[in-house]
Amino acid sequence: MQLRFYDTLTREKRPFEPIDPKNVRLYACGPTVYDFAHIGNGRAAIVFDLLFRVLRHHYGAEHVTYVRNITDVDDKINVRAARDYPGVPLNEAIRKVTEETFQQYQDDVTALGCLPPTVQPRATEHIPEMRAIIEKLVAGGFAYVAEDHVLFSPQAMNAADTMLPRYGALARRSLDEMIAGARVDVAPYKRDVTDFVLWKPSKPGEPSWPSPAGITVSGRPGWHIECSAMAWKHLGERFDIHGGGIDLVFPHHENELAQTCCAFHADRMANFWMHNGFLQIESEKMSKSLGNFFTIRDLLADWPGEVLRLTMLKTHYRSPLDWTLKSVEESARMLDDWYALAADAVGGEPAAAAVEALSDDLNTAQMLAALHALRHQASASEKDRADFAATLRMLGFLSQTAAEWKGRKQQASGVDPARVESLIAERTAARARKDFKESDRIRDELAAMGVVLKDGRGADGKSVTTWEMA
Repeated sequence: MQLRFYDTLTREKRPFEPIDPKNVRLYACGPTVYDFAHIGNGRAAIVFDLLFRVLRHHYGAEHVTYVRNITDVDDKINVRAARDYPGVPLNEAIRKVTEETFQQYQDDVTALGCLPPTVQPRATEHIPEMRAIIEKLVAGGFAYVAEDHVLFSPQAMNAADTMLPRYGALARRSLDEMIAGARVDVAPYKRDVTDFVLWKPSKPGEPSWPSPAGITVSGRPGWHIECSAMAWKHLGERFDIHGGGIDLVFPHHENELAQTCCAFHADRMANFWMHNGFLQIESEKMSKSLGNFFTIRDLLADWPGEVLRLTMLKTHYRSPLDWTLKSVEESARMLDDWYALAADAVGGEPAAAAVEALSDDLNTAQMLAALHALRHQASASEKDRADFAATLRMLGFLSQTAAEWKGRKQQASGVDPARVESLIAERTAARARKDFKESDRIRDELAAMGVVLKDGRGADGKSVTTWEMA
C-alpha cells in the first residue's frame, strides 16, 4: 500500500519513498521544558505519534527512527528557574525546572497514548554538534562574527550560486516580506535586519559553553541551531520527514532548513516537511486572557487520555481543530462502546480500509468511517471483532481491559460497584417473584445514583442485567 504525504515545502501531496526503507527517519520538534504543555502541544504529539505508528506498520518497528527533541536551554527556562528556586545557583535551578517539566510532559503525552520516540535528545547534550555546524557556516561565508555573536545571513544564502534552496521557500515569503512583517531583534552589530543569531554571549550566571568561531567569551546557542544539530546527530545530513506545528514554519523551520542546507551544501534537509494545524477552543483562539487556555494536565483531570486523543484525531491533522465539549463527550461515548465490544478481543490484524485511509496523508476522517463500518461487522463476527480491536490498538487505543475502563468510569463517579451489584441482585430477585413495585423502586434508587440498567439476554438465552454510569 503506497504512502502519500503532503510536503509543506513543495505544496503537494506525493508518494513517500524513504531514503532507506530499512531506516526510515522522522524528526519532530518537541517541548521547551519550562511549564506544563498546553493542548496545542498535545495535538502535535498525537499527530506525529500517529505518523510514527503508520510508518512502523508499513516498514516494521525496528526500521523506523523517531527523534523528538527537548529544548532545555532558553530564556523562558531561565526566568522560571529564578522564580521557582530563588537563592539556588541558576544552573542548578535550571536543571531542577527542566527535569521536573520534562517528566510532566512525558507523563502527559503517555496518557494521550503516545509511544516513546526512539530518541529524545536534549539540546544541552549537543553543543559540540552546534559548534561544528556554526564553524561550517562561518567558513562557507553564510555566517559572521560580530560583537561576540555569530549571525546567519539569509542574504548570503540567496546570493550563493549553488544548489541551495532560496531562503523563504518553506514559508513562501520573500526577504522583503519578512522584513516588513517579521518580529526581529534590531541590533547595531547586524549587517541586515533578517540576520538571525546562531550563538550569543551568556550573561553572568546563565548556562554557558566555550564559543565557536574564535570568540573568546563563553556563550550559548540560539534556538534554531539546536534542532539542526540534534537532527544531524541522530538522523544525518538529510532524512525523510521533519514535523511540527504550523506555527513553527517561520521562523524556526525556515531557519533550520537554511542552516543545515548551507552547512552541508545540500538542496534539502528533509524530503518531506509535515505540519499540523492550529487548535482553537469553542471557535475562539486559545488565550490566557480569554480564560480558555488549557494544559494537557487540566484536561486529563476530567477525561481519560484516549478520549482526548480521539477528539484530536477526528480532524485531519493539517486542518484547524475546533476543540469543543460536545466533541469530547461524543469521543467518550464512542470509546465506551469500543471498549465494551472489543477491549478483550485477542489476535486480529489492522483493517486494510483503515490502513489505506491513513496511508493517504493520515486521512483520519476516512479512517473513522472505516472504523464505524468495522464496528458494525464486529458485533456479529469474532474475527471482525479481533480485527477491530487490532486496528484500535494500532491507533493508540484500548490500552486497558473492558473491566478497567468501566471501573475507571465507575470510580470517577464515586459509586460503589459492589453496592450497585447488590441492588441489581435484589431487583432480579424481586422481578423473579413478580414484585414489580420493589423492582421499580430499586431501579429508581439506582437511577438516582446515576446508574443506567440494561436488561437483555446472555448467550445462554437467560435474562441478564448490565449497568453503566449515565
